[in-house]
Amino acid sequence: MESIHMRKFSMNFISERLENRIFKETINTNDITRKVFRKTPKKIGSSIKYDKKFNKIKNRKNKDLNINMEDLLNRKSVILNLDGVFNYILDKVVLVTGAGGSIGSEICKQLLPFMPRKIVLLGHGEYSIYNIEMELNRYNESNITEIVTEIADIQDKRKIYSVMHEHNPDIIYHAAAHKHVPLMERNPEEALKNNLIGTKNVAEAANLFNVETFVMISTDKAVNPTNVMGATKKLAEMIVHYMDRTSNTRFITVRFGNVLGSRGSVIPLFKKQIENGGPVTVTHPKVVRYFMTIPEASRLVIQAGSIAKGGEIFVLDMGEPVKIIDIANKLIELSGFCEGDIKIEFSGLRPGEKMFEELLDEQEIIQKSVYPGIYIGKSIDIDINEIYKLIEEYTKYNKNELREYLLRLTNEQKNTQETVLFFS
Repeated sequence: MESIHMRKFSMNFISERLENRIFKETINTNDITRKVFRKTPKKIGSSIKYDKKFNKIKNRKNKDLNINMEDLLNRKSVILNLDGVFNYILDKVVLVTGAGGSIGSEICKQLLPFMPRKIVLLGHGEYSIYNIEMELNRYNESNITEIVTEIADIQDKRKIYSVMHEHNPDIIYHAAAHKHVPLMERNPEEALKNNLIGTKNVAEAANLFNVETFVMISTDKAVNPTNVMGATKKLAEMIVHYMDRTSNTRFITVRFGNVLGSRGSVIPLFKKQIENGGPVTVTHPKVVRYFMTIPEASRLVIQAGSIAKGGEIFVLDMGEPVKIIDIANKLIELSGFCEGDIKIEFSGLRPGEKMFEELLDEQEIIQKSVYPGIYIGKSIDIDINEIYKLIEEYTKYNKNELREYLLRLTNEQKNTQETVLFFS
């Protein structure tokens, strides 16, 4: 019996079964033959539409105000290219850190139709991990994929190594992070411990246990950072880039902007404010941000891992940045209110916030196309010793000193890493 790792799926094979929403294959894994019967998406594209039970995901709508997140974007959604994704995920053990979060949980949902052997849900919050476990098990009707939970803090190096030893993952999606800009300004030591040390722990474990691909999820705030959150993510990117140069594991980073509807984003805040009759609070009338939907972000992460060679930073071309005030007005309109029904107030920029975000550093120069619509830039060396020195000595500094140290170090570490663009 042919091992599933050796099976090459043609696009006709995949398309036929996507159309029929059924996969039937015999799989031989570790001398155990198992029969696969799997309902899969009718379509993988701008809107994932799962049969029956996946209707909750259909169009990614806000269930109370019935808002389609894609209506808030001034561009077409990104389409997932199936070529290579099935063979990349099929029968693999996949570990997702931050699996209970907005992006981590969506990655898990979108991985399931590709039939990984096992998905390890690793997270710090027991309730969110419980929720995604229950949701995945409802869709995993034939138990094709083993769903395993691990309650763990990525700062706990011993625990992370224990998890790696037990599950021996082929692929890691590292979504765990502190992302709230003002909170991290007030707690720089926590941002450093989670975003930098936590990433270092997971990356080093991936190297030690011979993981095939490590995908770190980053942010546009890591470009020319002006806040603690962006600085710690930038330094984490540098560690991942360094690890790729010294490891057999493919280490890559996926960088994107604000995610519509994610926890702590403007959409849940505006929604609640609208439900309460206003006012809707916007920091500044001219503030602009890049936006994408949760499914788009998750598809980018999956796609990036499937084509990665190692060392790249993948960036989605999210079109033109959108004014936050336009998002607020559109959300008010889509909620059924007329102009003037809901008041908008300006609260001023919060600590560490920019008027606009950037997707690329000025030194991240695009040189050549490496894939349809994907481009790659050049890379240079970084001084990893300065980052490791910070990790060793950060407890010596108070909050203000640590904040200044982080921003100074990221500015000194101007580097040109391999940068890839997705054009929608």
